[in-house]
Amino acid sequence: MVARATTRHPKLRKFRDMRTYNQIYINGQWVASGGTGTLSVHDSATEEVMATIPDGVAADVDSAVAAAKAAFPAWSALPKEARAEYLNKIVAGLAARADEIAEVIAKEVGMPLWLSKMIQVGLPTGNFKGAADLLGSYEFEETIGNSLVVREAIGVVGCITPWNYPLHQIALKVAPAMAAGNTVVLKPSEVAPINAFILAEVIHDAGVPAGVFNLVTGVGPVVGEAIAAHADVDMVSFTGSTRAGKRVAEVAAQTVKKVSLELGGKSANVILEDADFSKAIPDGVGKCFLNSGQTCTALTRMLVPRARLAEAEAIAAGAAQMAFQPGNPFEEGKMIGPLVSAAQRDRVRGFIQTGIDEGATLIAGGPTAPEGLEQGYYVQPTIFSNVTREMTIAQEEIFGPVLSIIPYDTEEEAIEIANDTIYGLAGGVWSGDADHAKAVARRIRAGQVEVNGGRFNPAAPFGGYKQSGLGREAGKFGLEEFLEVKALQL
Repeated sequence: MVARATTRHPKLRKFRDMRTYNQIYINGQWVASGGTGTLSVHDSATEEVMATIPDGVAADVDSAVAAAKAAFPAWSALPKEARAEYLNKIVAGLAARADEIAEVIAKEVGMPLWLSKMIQVGLPTGNFKGAADLLGSYEFEETIGNSLVVREAIGVVGCITPWNYPLHQIALKVAPAMAAGNTVVLKPSEVAPINAFILAEVIHDAGVPAGVFNLVTGVGPVVGEAIAAHADVDMVSFTGSTRAGKRVAEVAAQTVKKVSLELGGKSANVILEDADFSKAIPDGVGKCFLNSGQTCTALTRMLVPRARLAEAEAIAAGAAQMAFQPGNPFEEGKMIGPLVSAAQRDRVRGFIQTGIDEGATLIAGGPTAPEGLEQGYYVQPTIFSNVTREMTIAQEEIFGPVLSIIPYDTEEEAIEIANDTIYGLAGGVWSGDADHAKAVARRIRAGQVEVNGGRFNPAAPFGGYKQSGLGREAGKFGLEEFLEVKALQL
């Protein structure tokens, strides 16, 4: 292996002050970008600039890919136990900096600090730990007849990640890719990138060999497209909007590389006639509003029997009023904070106004700023009722705290409405009969469906049907996305 550099990224000020990052991480070293531009990162609650990062260029990708390609033979040849040891060192490093990372992401994204500690730090740390543990039991070879079937690393993997669960989405790609023996070039979201710099520092301190992990910051049309187009990138794993995912797939197709896509969602939460509304409705409101609605699996369409619509409206409005009053992410006990950016705030407010204009019934929230929160990227948690399936708010991914309650007359109609979007990422079903709920869940065309509020399982396969994506992340299925299959005929 190439020797590692021992320098850490220079931070000019302590954490709670503004950070200036002026280098990217390539081949085990912090180096200057080939570009001269910088990008500003904003505190979602104050709108102030909290950091600056390099605005990378295609030449940076060339350098990172060359480093990853050179590191691949030795890294992929390491025994899986050795790779697991490195991953466990990363786990320890993330745990040691958990409070710092949680505070960073609370500022970047707007998730309340206590939730950020649990979700934005807990999940990615668990992803690295899960990948390390999986290596202990996963069999990379099996015999089928006279063939030895071998699963081996693909090569250089380009990872392009979003801002809503920034470190979690990075870990879902980087951890299994490295566990499988691949080397990585990461482009994090330029909107929430500080956590990625911390990860790079952790990986460096863990002694991971030079070139195995590389970090290039910048914007999608420049750095992202350079990764997708690069002839020496063997696979691209992308999480983001369906529109951007289509572009990644289009560019990557020119070199016929493997593409994994985790894209948008418009998930339906089907509340059946015999469900316990006192549990199902508040749970559904929470599943829509988590992370200020900035969740691809958010249950943004709540389908309820028309005969019980008024009851559902009252419970939903009460839940929103009681538990989801927005506030500063560092305020004790808050469930919901600001959105990530001014652009996202304005986009979500525009969707709320569209819902009003198209005739939906507004029962909570609205398009104006929450009272007393004019500064910061805040949106009122909003609930519409009497939404019809053709309305914009029933079809398009809003990515904000906006819930659409859609009445239905029969169970068959509910299933039809649930499947009536271009998406198929997630869903939910509630019934007083668990077997009935599971039967309906089987008919929803989505990659994950909660049954009676079943909790998230980080080891279960995660991904979508239709235009919600290609491939699966997490657990064994996530590891296998980063493996090629070879048959040796004996």
